[in-house]
Amino acid sequence: MNSFVINILEQGFIFGIMVLGVYITYKILDFPDLSVEGSFPLGASICAKLLVMGVNPIIATLAALVAGLLGGAITAFLHVKLKITNLLSGILVMIGLYSINLRIMGKANIPLFSQNSVFDIKVPKLVIIMIIAISVKYMLDIFLNTKFGFLIRATGDNPKLVTSLGIDIGLTKFAALMVSNGLVALSGALVCQYQRFSDAGMGTGIIVMGLASIIFGESIFKKVKLINLTTMALLGSILYKTSVALALKLGFPPTDLKLITALIVALMLGLNNKKMTFKFKTFTIGGRQNAVGTKSL
Repeated sequence: MNSFVINILEQGFIFGIMVLGVYITYKILDFPDLSVEGSFPLGASICAKLLVMGVNPIIATLAALVAGLLGGAITAFLHVKLKITNLLSGILVMIGLYSINLRIMGKANIPLFSQNSVFDIKVPKLVIIMIIAISVKYMLDIFLNTKFGFLIRATGDNPKLVTSLGIDIGLTKFAALMVSNGLVALSGALVCQYQRFSDAGMGTGIIVMGLASIIFGESIFKKVKLINLTTMALLGSILYKTSVALALKLGFPPTDLKLITALIVALMLGLNNKKMTFKFKTFTIGGRQNAVGTKSL
């Protein structure tokens, strides 16, 4: 397989885990959680620090997952217990985690050139990444199809209904935010091992990347009945990475990646609208009046 395609698939699946985390808060819980921009480098920084200390890569990766769960719990605590708005809760945790990540690493970045990683076995890297990403996707599907998973969905759709049933929506928010940030941190840990370095600023723009991938996947595959929403999110991550890779291959400088991302999101949001309305003015051709009103697509 062409190395260009392999790189796209590797990055698409590895960032796809992060997209699944964003999917939980953005699509299911309807919670604009910006703390993921802090939990992503949190997972990377903890994993990198433990690897430098000689800890087994699998244990280091799981430790990053647990750290992400704790980060999500802090966001939920600020929102549920302290009654801070959801957006501000995420921003506060994101800001706080930046300093914590620097504390953990002791510097702005940690190179991992000689350390072992979960990819250092006699199996192609793409196969390992696909197994992890698809396993996470199916475990998330199983979780969302449990009774508690349906409660999380109901909390996002109609919180008043859930409250009227005597169920504490604070508990469902805690669970959803913890799982979401845990997956994001897990993705960060895998990315730092894949790229062989951890950086305090590697979470910048992660939320936009996640949203772009979700919108991308839904816009393309929403009419395919055999594909569920988590699969759309995973495929959207691959499509997003494909569009970025093609833009670089066409000669766009890396400094334009943020602009390209913004354009992709804007385009996908436009295409995702169920109804597009165009208005045309009355015009005359050869003495004949042609009036075209409003047309909906």
